Formats: sequence, C-alpha cells, structure tokens
Amino acid sequence: MRKLFLIGSVLMTLLSATAFARGPAMVVVGPGFGPYGWYGSYYGPYPYGPYLVANVGQVKLDTHVKEADVFIDGSYAGTLRDLKTMMMRPGNYDISVRAPGRESFEQKIYVVAGKTLKLRPELRVQSAPTPTVR
Repeated sequence: MRKLFLIGSVLMTLLSATAFARGPAMVVVGPGFGPYGWYGSYYGPYPYGPYLVANVGQVKLDTHVKEADVFIDGSYAGTLRDLKTMMMRPGNYDISVRAPGRESFEQKIYVVAGKTLKLRPELRVQSAPTPTVR
C-alpha cells in the first residue's frame, strides 16, 4: 500500500512539472475568435468556455459609439458594446469599425502574445454629401 501511495505521489509531481514545461497559458471566459468567427462562452448545447488558450494578445476598443459594428478581416464580429476587449491569437488582422451616419475606422494591426493593443476609433459624424451635377 505504501509503494502504491509513493508511486502515485511521484506521478502527480511529474504531471505538474510537465504542465509548466509547456509555457504560459491562461484561462479565458467570454468571446473568443475561432476559425469560424466569433462565439460566446456557451453556444448551443455544447459549452465552449471557460477554455484554455495559450499565447494570446488583447485588443481593446475604446470609443463613445457603442452600437458600431466591428469587422475582423472583412467578417462581421459583433457590436462594439459586446467586443470591448477581444482575446486574439498573434498575427496580422484588418480591423474596421462602422456605424451608420459616421466615418468608418479601418486599421491593420499586429497582435502580440501577452500584450494589449488599445485602439481609439473616433467615428466622426459624416458631413452632408455635396450634390453632384451630371
């Protein structure tokens, strides 16, 4: 019985050591960007969160227009009210923020693992278009 307990203790110690050898990881609860677009922490009958995500960066959007739509690489991601902070994998992205009657914000970004990128789109009110003479 003592041998079994000793072997179990050694195995548990080695298991925790292998978890640290993989590198830093974090548990993320909330929206995340997957290969098929944005999804919440619970989607249909299959719970997806909290889930383990290693090596991610944050993108924070700060603007006064909360009903604006956010697009990532041309795909709709959601409204700004829901996507204040996004956890994204490292890499290049095209972010655009659009609201009706306002100028759109477009920027190419590079997300770095472990870092936070803060974007402040102004989304100014568009001036009335000048009539064109044909």
